[in-house]
Amino acid sequence: MSTGWIVLGVIVVLVLFAFGAYNRLVALSQRVGQAFADIDVQLKQRHDLIPNLVETVKGYAAHERGTLDDVIKARNSAMSAQGPAQVSAAENQLSGALGRLIALSEAYPDLKANANFQQLASELSDLENKIAASRRFFNNAVQEYNTGIQQMPAALFAGMFGFTRKEFFDLGASRTEVEATPQVKF
Repeated sequence: MSTGWIVLGVIVVLVLFAFGAYNRLVALSQRVGQAFADIDVQLKQRHDLIPNLVETVKGYAAHERGTLDDVIKARNSAMSAQGPAQVSAAENQLSGALGRLIALSEAYPDLKANANFQQLASELSDLENKIAASRRFFNNAVQEYNTGIQQMPAALFAGMFGFTRKEFFDLGASRTEVEATPQVKF
């Protein structure tokens, strides 16, 4: 066998290896994009629910204007956020404002007993659970992608093909609330 055939064989193997690594990284990148789109769908549903919740509360707690304005301002900010880091920060702010809005129901028993408010609060709670699940799926996809671009042999080709690290959907300040162990008091 001549040296030319050996060199040609090595080149063919390297090209096939590069194609395989490139295709794997493209698939991982697409998975991250799909996972972020899933979060976006859940967040859109939450954003659509908020005006109804605010209107319901407004009828019972008209003089809580500051809290209601904070929720609407946080919602508008979250709707215009782009990219995982900015969306995460805006959604954390919105979650805090929604928490204060829900807490208002404690001060207004009629609001707390209102069937419409209870339904909206239940829907919001359900959406929060779905958002948390979508966030976990997204972060898992990002972790697989980031690992994929750092592992050999893909690490040799990732930079050449423009694959860079992706950001996780960070919980930010609300992380301590999520990770806190629930306390039971009797």
